Amino acid sequence: MAYKRQVGRLPIIPADAQEHNVTCHYCIVGCGYKAYTWPVNRQGGTDPSQNKFGVNLAEQQPIDTEAWYAPSMYNVVKQNGRDVHLVVKPDVNCVVNGGLGSIRGARMAENRPSKVTGTQQQRLSDPLVWRNGVWQPTSWDDALDLVARVTARVITEGSEDDLVVSMFDHGGSAGGYENTWGTGKLYFESMKVKNARIHNRPAYMSEVHSSRDMGVDELNYAYEDYQLTDTIFIVGANPMETQTNLYLNHMVKGLQNGARMVVMDPRRTLTVASSEQFAGKDNVLHLAIKEGTDVAALNTIMTHIVDQGWTDKDFIAASTYQDGVAVPQDEAHPASLGSLEHAMQQIRMSLAEGAEICGVSADDLARAAEWIAKPKDDGSRRKCVMGYEKGIIWGNDNYRAVGALVNIALATGNIGREGGGVCRLGGHQEGYYRPSDAHVGRPAEYIDQFLIRGLGGVHHIWACDHYKTTLNASEFKRVHKRRSDMVKDAIDAAAGGSREQVVDAIMGAIRMGGLFVVDMDIIHSQIGQNAHVILPACESNEMNLTSMNGERRLRLSEKYMDRWGNSRPDCLIAAGIAQNMERVLREMGHDAYADQFKGYDWATEEDAFMDGYHKGNPEVTYERLRAMGNNGVQEPVVGFENGQLIGTPRLYTDGRFTRHGREDGKALFCASGWRGWQAPGKAREQAAHRFWINNVRANIFWQNQFLDQKNDFIQDRYPHPFVEMNPDDMVELGLNPGDLIEIVNANGVTQGMAYPLPTIKRNTVAMVFGSPAGSQGNVVNPGVNELVLPDYKHCWGDIRKISNATAQTAGISFKSHEVVL
Repeated sequence: MAYKRQVGRLPIIPADAQEHNVTCHYCIVGCGYKAYTWPVNRQGGTDPSQNKFGVNLAEQQPIDTEAWYAPSMYNVVKQNGRDVHLVVKPDVNCVVNGGLGSIRGARMAENRPSKVTGTQQQRLSDPLVWRNGVWQPTSWDDALDLVARVTARVITEGSEDDLVVSMFDHGGSAGGYENTWGTGKLYFESMKVKNARIHNRPAYMSEVHSSRDMGVDELNYAYEDYQLTDTIFIVGANPMETQTNLYLNHMVKGLQNGARMVVMDPRRTLTVASSEQFAGKDNVLHLAIKEGTDVAALNTIMTHIVDQGWTDKDFIAASTYQDGVAVPQDEAHPASLGSLEHAMQQIRMSLAEGAEICGVSADDLARAAEWIAKPKDDGSRRKCVMGYEKGIIWGNDNYRAVGALVNIALATGNIGREGGGVCRLGGHQEGYYRPSDAHVGRPAEYIDQFLIRGLGGVHHIWACDHYKTTLNASEFKRVHKRRSDMVKDAIDAAAGGSREQVVDAIMGAIRMGGLFVVDMDIIHSQIGQNAHVILPACESNEMNLTSMNGERRLRLSEKYMDRWGNSRPDCLIAAGIAQNMERVLREMGHDAYADQFKGYDWATEEDAFMDGYHKGNPEVTYERLRAMGNNGVQEPVVGFENGQLIGTPRLYTDGRFTRHGREDGKALFCASGWRGWQAPGKAREQAAHRFWINNVRANIFWQNQFLDQKNDFIQDRYPHPFVEMNPDDMVELGLNPGDLIEIVNANGVTQGMAYPLPTIKRNTVAMVFGSPAGSQGNVVNPGVNELVLPDYKHCWGDIRKISNATAQTAGISFKSHEVVL
């Protein structure tokens, strides 16, 4: 995208430019943007009547003017077959971001494909089929026929358990209510596919089982609660880095209003550093616990709150279970659930015990409890918002760690009230709408190991790249490639044969342990290198897409440009597979089975939306969402009055908790006792290697690094995944900034770029997660927590130098990431 470095002048948006509502499709915050399009041979003028902003552009504009946009917000794209100017800029009237744009969302325009400017030429435009040793472009009919014939043969000669599916389970760029319904209807209604996994998880399951089992939906507050609270408690999350505009537009305002912040994280993060600047160091408490000790720290805080009498006794009596054990501990429930008294029998941990285990002072643990729950001087209850994410979700003893945090929120009555809540901060937006997945089971099948053991015959992959985002990645890659190569060899040997002969050859390879791989994606991913059929998808704004953000705010992000090439929405790809499955199964004489694939006569993504989400939420239509603009409506939608959808700002305001499905509406406490390391192999690995290899996120390409592989602006900053290291450790290893290094352990090896960071602990590194140039998953062992929750956060290894800084890395800045705001 180097052409933009020389842009000296951008066209003025004319007054009559088309205006479209856009929700940023990267992270869960879901900032509102406006997209403007107009013919490429026109532009506006400086007179107020000639530009979209209605201001005199011949005059100097103020620093916070809306009448400005950056080169990254501009491109030239196709609309209805013609070239048009495109500007995608933050919406100042959106309550989510208030006109702020992240470094990701504010580059949406430049990350759109364009023949004129040359951006994103990596995008897939036509179906590809493996023929004659290469991927050859073909028609949709040809590609879908092959997918259906092989899939139908495998599941009729064996069973649906021989079909393995990896799929998105969220909103945003690769999901939304349209697309999760399309895939869900195909695999969970027309079929009952059990062996499925979600994009970053090796099984099909929730990441927050315990919160849901306790009755608490993981997204239960409103973002404005951060501005209304007394204390913000962040656990295993780094919102300044990964939910940037949630932090800047809501958390910072809360800090400026007098709120305090507690951050529990082994690493000093940008959130800690930034919050100290906004609130003062005396109002920010960093609990720099030892890795993996979250449960102990949370239980210590909980014990101190209970012992000091700082609980919300009225709330507990009215809204929580009172009679001992409600759900016993078993294979599906890694801790028992019930009353506060029952939970405390397992939870209780003194300040001294907690300090010893966690490596932080007893005084700091006590102060955290005070800031969260100690009543104010006037006797009123303190409000506290609690946000958590991958640090405990992908950490040690997931079920109990999440449950331990929700315990504190329940004990202090901080759910269902203004200025309260206990919520995931999230990754992608949410857009889950599928038929029941109860047949999958709990615990679900560990799919990576299922494939490694040689099971399954067909693998359908939807917008996932396990090569970059799974644990035990080295072994997974080796086996997946070996099995898929067996099928490639069979196809090559059958070159020139009829379709029936090619399918027979594929089936022969599958019987010998091969794997037929179908990849649905927008670019040719690393796991896509193993595919035999590649089906090109389009993304948000090449199609209409609905999703909700971290406060359950539902919006319609409108289509403003043509689909790239012959790409299709994922929901229509799913429909095409279903239609071809019905046809092929009838040809095979399986009429009753074929009947299960009826009902996919969708022409547009809106048809899929109406077939799925609308049937369950009849008040909601595209037309009504379009009228709600970028502020949308917070789910659940409860009505439609005076031309407006009526939503729900906060859940559980009535004190009734329903997520667990219990008729009594009582929340349950989790007996989240401390048990040490849970995922197999972690303690042994910790003892064997010097460095803790923590995986982290980077603001600059959080959620869109797959597109940034072809973006010079990003590649010039981080040509290799950074590995933050303490400078003293670097000196001992003979490393200079920018040197290339390997991280090695018994699981595998990965590569990165040494990046000095004085505030990081000795013998600890922080490696950016999910990089195409170096996968941290290569060195993560296969051990998972109960319910197949991956512990990506905890692996250890040794570090060795590969080479001096390259021409790419020698010239980049290695200033501290702790920027001064």
